Amino acid sequence: MSTAVTDRAAVLPHNRSPWGRRVLRSLRTPSGAVFVLLAVLLAAVVAANPSFGEPGSLIRFAGRTAPIAIAAIGQYFVIVSGEFDLSMGSVVTAQVFLAGNLVGQDDGRTVPVLVLMLLLGAGVGLVNGLLTTLLKVPSFIVTLGTMLALLGLVLYWTGGAATGNPADSFRRIGRGGIDGIPVLEILPYPVVVLAVVAAGAVWLMRRPYGRTLIAVGDNPRAAALTGARVWWIRTRAFMLSSLAATVAGIILVGYAGVHPSVGRGYEFTAITAVVLGGVVLGGGRGWVLSAAAGAFALETLFALLNFLGVESTWRETVQGVIIILAVAAGTQTWQRRRRGRGRAAHEEQRVLAPEPTVGTDEEGR
Repeated sequence: MSTAVTDRAAVLPHNRSPWGRRVLRSLRTPSGAVFVLLAVLLAAVVAANPSFGEPGSLIRFAGRTAPIAIAAIGQYFVIVSGEFDLSMGSVVTAQVFLAGNLVGQDDGRTVPVLVLMLLLGAGVGLVNGLLTTLLKVPSFIVTLGTMLALLGLVLYWTGGAATGNPADSFRRIGRGGIDGIPVLEILPYPVVVLAVVAAGAVWLMRRPYGRTLIAVGDNPRAAALTGARVWWIRTRAFMLSSLAATVAGIILVGYAGVHPSVGRGYEFTAITAVVLGGVVLGGGRGWVLSAAAGAFALETLFALLNFLGVESTWRETVQGVIIILAVAAGTQTWQRRRRGRGRAAHEEQRVLAPEPTVGTDEEGR
């Protein structure tokens, strides 16, 4: 009997499907570990507050987290290319005030203003990208300047007070949903928008642009030698980041209102989510869905701290600690992998190297 059990145990690993092995391997990577972390945090939150685990509560939580998850997806494109985008928060704030003051109570302005917001977002990303790639100004400095410039314009425009109140049809994008969904009762529009953005991001990263973007982040010089236009690849990444911030701003108008504080700190929260998702600062490594999962893990952690009675003033401290630990862990992991690949390549080269030839008698003489 024991022999049969032993034989069965020995056979099981070989019968495991290739898909199952790929999943297990991916969960051991920094990009996959965030999904395990998210599951653990969700279990802890449900244990602290059982009502959080109800389908209605979970879907509402997903709706509230959707804007930062969308921003994290946008930040992913910039970070994986080897750059930073610190202007996301100010882009969100500017877009919120643009919607609040241009839409007004006229429902007929909703679509034109949405188009204008998307064009403005793409334009901000284009400027950030061109200044970074063509003028060789570090992206940290470029986007920091853009952040301050946009924030200054908003404060000048509003005097630091809440102004504008868009029509309900516009605000419904962030606060409405699809009614009559079984179990969930309602499916918030922000969750639908997040699903569309995430699907588009995955599709884009599977296209030649996505593969080239990873190559540019890993080694821009080598990517340029293959014919890739590095400047345009990175510029489009900045445009995608600003467009993601614009979409997040459109959603935030629905339930956060029109106030100068809307969007403040979004860039740092998005960066925290991205690095928590295992994306390596410096570029070349990471999965786009892991960035979104990092946003959910971060917001779940904040919810857990809230249920445990921890003051919200610790939020920035927690984000700072997460960035340091996640970057340190990710850097060490990828360095070990790179050393392992280097040793493997060296061993393969040694094995494939031709044997030294033995000289003839004439050469010996």
